[in-house]
Amino acid sequence: MRRPSLVDAVLPLVVLAVLIAGSLLLFGLDALDGPIQVALVGCAAIAALIVRGNGHSWEQIGHAEQEAIASVTSALFILLSVGALIGTWNLSGTIPTLVYYGIQVLAPSWFYAAAAIICGIVALSIGSSWTTAGTIGVGLVGIASLLDLSVAITAGAVISGAYLGDKTSPLSETTILTAQMVGVEPREHIKRQVWTSVPAFAVALVVFLVLGWVSSPDVQDGVPTSTELADLDQLYWINPVNLLPLALLVVLSVRKAPASLALLASAVFAGVLAAFTQSQVVADFLAGQGNVVVESIKATWQAMATGFSADTGLADVDRLVSRGGMSSMLFTLWLIFGAVTFGVLLEKFGLISRLIDPMIAAAKSTGRLFLTVFACAFGLNIVAGDQYIALVLPARIFRLEFARRGLAPTNLSRLTADSGTVTSPLVPWNSCGAFMGATLGVSTLLYLPWAVFCYVSPALSVLYGITGFKIEEVEPVALGQSAGQE
Repeated sequence: MRRPSLVDAVLPLVVLAVLIAGSLLLFGLDALDGPIQVALVGCAAIAALIVRGNGHSWEQIGHAEQEAIASVTSALFILLSVGALIGTWNLSGTIPTLVYYGIQVLAPSWFYAAAAIICGIVALSIGSSWTTAGTIGVGLVGIASLLDLSVAITAGAVISGAYLGDKTSPLSETTILTAQMVGVEPREHIKRQVWTSVPAFAVALVVFLVLGWVSSPDVQDGVPTSTELADLDQLYWINPVNLLPLALLVVLSVRKAPASLALLASAVFAGVLAAFTQSQVVADFLAGQGNVVVESIKATWQAMATGFSADTGLADVDRLVSRGGMSSMLFTLWLIFGAVTFGVLLEKFGLISRLIDPMIAAAKSTGRLFLTVFACAFGLNIVAGDQYIALVLPARIFRLEFARRGLAPTNLSRLTADSGTVTSPLVPWNSCGAFMGATLGVSTLLYLPWAVFCYVSPALSVLYGITGFKIEEVEPVALGQSAGQE
C-alpha cells in the first residue's frame, strides 16, 4: 500500500465537479431525478479504482462501502417514515387543516418571517430540523402556494428556522454529537452557539420581513384565496381533531422516542383517525364499495406506500394534497447512497486527509485556521454528502490543533456546527439537502438563495475567528500531551 498522492486526492473531486456541472447543464433542475445520482455513483467507482491502485484490496473497499450504507441507515428510515407521514396526514386532513387555519391567521406581509419563527420554536422544542420541515414545513409551503407567495422563499424560511432550533436544542442529536466529538458539555456548547445563531437568525428575519413587505400589492391587500379555502372545507371535515397526529408526534419527540418510530406511529395514527373523521375522503381515494374497515386499512396502507392523491378538478387543492408515500423518497435514497459511499471512500483511505494536512500547515493565524475548518466541513458536505461526516471529521482532525494553539474546544464545537450542520441543506446531493428538497417539494437550487440563516451563521463564526470576538483561550497543550488536559 502507498500513501495517496495529491493527484489521487484531487482527481475524484475534479470528476465530481465536471459530472455534476454537466448534469445540471444538460438536465437543469431535473438533474436531481437521476442524472446527479448516476454522477455520484460514477465518482464512487472512480474513487474505488484509485484506492485499489494504491494497494488496498477489493474486500477492504467493499467493507468501506458497507460501512457507508450502515452510517445512514437511521436517516433512510426517517426519510421513508416522513414519506408515509405526508401521505396519511393528507388522507386524515392534518396538513389541509394546518393550511386552512394558517391562511386565515398568517398575513402575507409577514408570512415568511412568521414561517421562520414558527419552525424555529418547533425545532427547538423537539430537537429535529427534519421532523419540523416534514410536518409544519410542508403545511407552510402549502399555505404559501395558496396565498400566491413564493414557495422557494417559504422553503428558505422553513429551513432557516428549523436549523436555528436544531443547533440550539438540547434534544438535537447533532448538537449532542458535536459537543461529544469535541469534548465539551452540550449545555456549554449551546451557550456558545447562541453568539452566532441568534444574530444570524435576526439577519434572516429582517430579510424575510423585507421580502414580505415588497410583495405585490394584490397579495398585500388581502388573502385572494376565499375560493380555495371553501374548496378545502368542502373536501375535508376541517376541525382541530385533525391535528391530533401532530400532537402525538410532538409528545413522542419530547419523550425522545426514535425519530423514525415517532414519525411512523404518527402516520399510522393519522390513517386510523381518517377512518372516523374523513370517511368520504377515504372512499373517494379508493373509489371502492367494500367493507368500511377493509377499505380504511387499504387507504392507510396505500397512502403510506405511494402517497395520497385527489382528483377534485381544482388544481391548487389537488397539487396541495396529492403527495407523500414512501415511494416518493426513492430518488432521495438513491442520491444518499451514492453521495455517502463516495465520501466514505475518500475519508477511509486517506484521500481527504491528503488535501487537509497541507491546509492546516498553511493556516498560521487563528482566522485562517477558522476559515480552514469551515472549508473542510462545507467541502465534506459537498463531497461526502452527509452532515455527520462533515461534523465528525473536522472535530477529529482539528481538535488537537486547537488545543496546541491554546484555543478552547468550545470554539471548535461552535465552528463545526455552524460549518457542518447548517450548510448541509444547501447541497442538493447531501442527505439533508436531498431530504429538504423532496419533503418540501421545492428544489434545493431554488430555495438555496433564501436559506439566509444557513450562510450567515457560518460567515459570523469565521468572522469571529478573524476578529477574535468571543474566542476563548486556554493553556496551550504540547504535541505529546493529551488534548483533554490543560
